[in-house]
Amino acid sequence: MPTDNWINETLYPDWGQRFRVTRELARVQSEFQDIAIFESASHGRVMVLDGVIQITEADEFVYQEMLTHVPLLAHGSARNVLIIGAGDGGVLRRVLQHSNVERAVMVEIDGEVIRLSKQFLPGIAGDAWTDPRANVIVGDGIDYVKRAPDASFDAIIVDSTDPIGVGEVLFTDEFYHNCARILTDRGVIVNQCGVPFMQADELRETSLRRGNFFPHVTAYVAAVPTYVGGFMTLGWAAKDASLAATPLEAIRARAAAAGIAGATNYWTPEIHVGAFNLPPYIARHLPKA
Repeated sequence: MPTDNWINETLYPDWGQRFRVTRELARVQSEFQDIAIFESASHGRVMVLDGVIQITEADEFVYQEMLTHVPLLAHGSARNVLIIGAGDGGVLRRVLQHSNVERAVMVEIDGEVIRLSKQFLPGIAGDAWTDPRANVIVGDGIDYVKRAPDASFDAIIVDSTDPIGVGEVLFTDEFYHNCARILTDRGVIVNQCGVPFMQADELRETSLRRGNFFPHVTAYVAAVPTYVGGFMTLGWAAKDASLAATPLEAIRARAAAAGIAGATNYWTPEIHVGAFNLPPYIARHLPKA
């Protein structure tokens, strides 16, 4: 039914953003969270989980490209990729753009997010749901990494909500311990660590936890308009410290070989390399090298 209402995001108690809703498409209380999808006047279709903006059609490419292409191209030869969360399918789509990827396992705890994304946000995942390399599991990511064999993945991409509610368990020592165990010797894990201008504790505490299990911990940034507060940080933990410092020409060559050169709207080799150069107000929350 067409509407002309406004929705106010509830992430921060004293500051936020609002969208003009032209049509509400779905509102579902799943086993895990409140899910809403609406048409906005400015950003196309928008998904909201528990009152917090998760994704919009207008700018989803920024977050999805940086969360995916940076670790996979830094690694350079990732064949087996594990995705935790990411129920809208956008990360899965970008992972499968890499021709060297042979298997992409996606574990999303809330099947309603997948169902509603397929129905109301089909352009975000595109054909990823039917790609034969994709194995989409509705289940608990914590349990999956606990049971997965040692050294079974080259990269892990965690696309979760903030460490509250359903996403909280994806920021624990147990989770990172098992992630380190199931990654190969050049393995890398990335996950969103919030907007440090407003959520510095999230970046600092998550980095300290990852540092207990990985020899190299840092972060890189992406400017996602609907994640208000400045740069979004994407946490990085790797077994090989050299991955985050892969030279520009190597990244450019790998992008061409993987088949994603010229197929992005935010990521470029130059953006990739520059994203690890952090402003001091962000860098101070990372462990000292």
